[in-house]
Amino acid sequence: MSRALILVDVQNDFCEGGSLAVPGGAEVARRISEHVTAHHQEYAAIVATADWHEAPGAHFSDHPDFVESWPAHCRVGSDGALFHPAAQRALHHVQAVFRKGHHSAAYSGFEGFTVDADRRVGLAEWLRDRVVEQVDVVGIATDHCVRATALDAAKDGFQTTVLLHLTAAVAPQTTERALRDLREAQVRTTGEVVSG
Repeated sequence: MSRALILVDVQNDFCEGGSLAVPGGAEVARRISEHVTAHHQEYAAIVATADWHEAPGAHFSDHPDFVESWPAHCRVGSDGALFHPAAQRALHHVQAVFRKGHHSAAYSGFEGFTVDADRRVGLAEWLRDRVVEQVDVVGIATDHCVRATALDAAKDGFQTTVLLHLTAAVAPQTTERALRDLREAQVRTTGEVVSG
């Protein structure tokens, strides 16, 4: 079966020093580069997703609850929205970037789009166009955007695996809940989540 790798939101704002830093984010970026360098030939496609916020409404707050609202992050054109330098070796193999959340929260990479042959294309359509049937999901954060992307992948009919050793999580409680949600959706997981 044809398999793709999805790199979820490996951006500066989600790594140490960023406005919404996840412990272990920079280490995950480094590990993802190592994984892609060693295994890129095993994938029919490698793509990345990115938060790309301009005016996402209540998703940003000066007094965030860290459930529905968050400190400002990954603003369009900001350094925080750039991919982390430790992920650069992996990015050499990325065929498309799916930006999400211009005017919404958009946790899932399947809410994003890229421009392909002068038209906007969503992630599911892009993968199907390349006859992809399986996806591996990695990135930041295990309990938020990785979870949402993997659940949508499974819902869209892709056989989905989350490589946990290539993900970083925000908090133990939300990570437990995310792993339970993934199991219930028949998403396979391997390894253990990176913590800071």
